[in-house]
Amino acid sequence: MDYLGKKYTKEELLQRIGCLGQIGGTRHYILDEGRSRGVRCIDCDTGSGLRFTVVADRGMDISLASYKGINLAYRTPIGEAHPAHYEPEGLGWLRTFFAGLLTTCGLTYLGQPGRDGDQELGLHGRHSCQPAVRLNDLSRFEGDDYIIDLTGIVEDAVLFGDKIRLTRNIRCKMGESSIHITDKAENFGYQSAPFTILYHVNPGFPLLDASARLYLTAASCEPCDEHSGQGMADRFSFSAPVQGFREMNWLYTMKGDEGGKAHALFANADLAGGLALHLAFNPGELPFFNEWKMLGQGEYVVGIEPCNSPCRNRAKVRAAGLLPMLEPGEERTTHLEIAVVEGADRIKQLANAIELV
Repeated sequence: MDYLGKKYTKEELLQRIGCLGQIGGTRHYILDEGRSRGVRCIDCDTGSGLRFTVVADRGMDISLASYKGINLAYRTPIGEAHPAHYEPEGLGWLRTFFAGLLTTCGLTYLGQPGRDGDQELGLHGRHSCQPAVRLNDLSRFEGDDYIIDLTGIVEDAVLFGDKIRLTRNIRCKMGESSIHITDKAENFGYQSAPFTILYHVNPGFPLLDASARLYLTAASCEPCDEHSGQGMADRFSFSAPVQGFREMNWLYTMKGDEGGKAHALFANADLAGGLALHLAFNPGELPFFNEWKMLGQGEYVVGIEPCNSPCRNRAKVRAAGLLPMLEPGEERTTHLEIAVVEGADRIKQLANAIELV
């Protein structure tokens, strides 16, 4: 295991500590205040400086995230609200949206509210307010490496309707600064069902600031509305907070590098000698990417969002022939890596590689 720049065997490490929690690992607890009362959380510390919180009762999403004490993600004033507070109608999803490092949208619809056939759909789906069942922490040594390994099952199901089961695994190697997320979706019903998923990753201050920039391996881009079209030229750069800022959204189709991976790099070369969030994923699994730019006062956030479906109302996606479906018993797996990149030289190297794709 690599810890603070030095390699240790398992035995060498165990001789130096009373328990693994001295240098990292996982810690389980339940929140006990306000709207968050009763919510199960797991703090994860990779020992590299990366710390994050998995919220088991909120779809196994990730709220808090920091690197060497520097915050990485935007947080709304709502916090990790208990799923009982979820409001499915219209824009009610926003009343439980904590943002954080990762909020998952889906699993049978996402995008703007609206009607699809005989269903009235709200914003972004129900996944992020569904509690996980069969939560397992299988963190362990594998040889001399310690692996943080969490799994939970989240079901988005209704009587006389769609039944999607998502098994999420979150895995990290201690001493490294990467989070590996593997999601296996299964249609456990007896009729075809939509399966839509969007990974709503939310950089916030101080990572988000006027010196931040976004790099993508994108094949194409279209604005989501006329207002966003006016900001096309500046979609990869950011400013200080702006009074009265109106949100903008752009939808990209993604392409892979020589290794078949698509990339998104959200970088701030002026922060702590250079700091970035790097997303890597398979464009065959997640062919689309939504960028959400919201630079308002107190609402200062960017969404970098790989997805398997355009971030549109489901009726529009269905009409365009782009709605992913799962047949009864069918499974589909998606992978996402979220890594922290440190150092201006490494960031420049990655950014140059992305721009060459």
